[in-house]
Amino acid sequence: MTDNLYRPLTIGNVTLDGNIILAPMAGVTDLPFRLLCREQGSSLQCMEMVSAKAILYNNKNTDALMEIHPEEVPVSLQLFGSDPEIMGDMAKKIDERSFSVLDINMGCPVPKVVNNGEGSALMRNPHLVEAIVKSMVKASSKPVTVKIRKGFTEDEVNAVEIAKVAEAAGASAITVHGRTREQYYAGKADWEIIRQVKEAVSIPVIGNGDVTDGPSAEAMMKETGCDGVAVGRAVRGNPFLFREIIHYLKTGKEAEKPSRQERYDTIIRHAELQLKYKGEYIGIREMRKHIGWYCAGLPGASRARGKVNEMETMEDVLKVARELFC
Repeated sequence: MTDNLYRPLTIGNVTLDGNIILAPMAGVTDLPFRLLCREQGSSLQCMEMVSAKAILYNNKNTDALMEIHPEEVPVSLQLFGSDPEIMGDMAKKIDERSFSVLDINMGCPVPKVVNNGEGSALMRNPHLVEAIVKSMVKASSKPVTVKIRKGFTEDEVNAVEIAKVAEAAGASAITVHGRTREQYYAGKADWEIIRQVKEAVSIPVIGNGDVTDGPSAEAMMKETGCDGVAVGRAVRGNPFLFREIIHYLKTGKEAEKPSRQERYDTIIRHAELQLKYKGEYIGIREMRKHIGWYCAGLPGASRARGKVNEMETMEDVLKVARELFC
């Protein structure tokens, strides 16, 4: 037994059934994938980040991005932007939707986001962080949370300062990715900064970075004291990771890996969900990257890559999946 590390997590007026969370990832955590992760035990499904300005201008694609299925609830909807008034107005505009938590992106490292003063660029402006959080807390009936990084560069490590500012402005929880913007996703995540944030604030702190299995989730929680763990890149092509981590935290033992049959069934279900929500043209093309992740490291995976990248129909998916897993 591992010290009861797996437990319910309360964020504002929302209590999750556990504390292992699907981190938001652009191009990954769409509705089909979130459903699969929820089925495997994820306690909170974080959506792909949504532009506040895109909501303001009634962008059609953004509406689809914000679609929520009743079976994936609870869901965290993540907004990005840098104008406190627009962020607050859009928080109010979407408040009736069925998400449970409203998150603010202060971690995205992508140049086109950062160059607009959004995402991780916000960490360079504590006063703006305060204004945005206050504006959104005032406008929303949902708990407002913030996702940050260690800092912008190694010379600007200020996660503790930003976390304190966010808490004082009314945030209900903080997720800390232990890398700087400068690092993107390279190098080792600094768990020490997560510990420092946890010690500096009284709201829940969720750790993020380099959690790839049960033992690493346990290690992060023990080393940092964080209240929960957000799992990101390790879950691509591997929604089963949630049940494996939870099993390990409950029993101290490694769970059985999914069988080839289960992987095959999951890919087919994933593809069917893609077709249902996105149509064949987009759905199957998006499945190409997912199947690439599902079969990473499998014998024959590199040989099949060419076929994966040429898939256009559900029949193609079935053929490739049979070849890889049956």
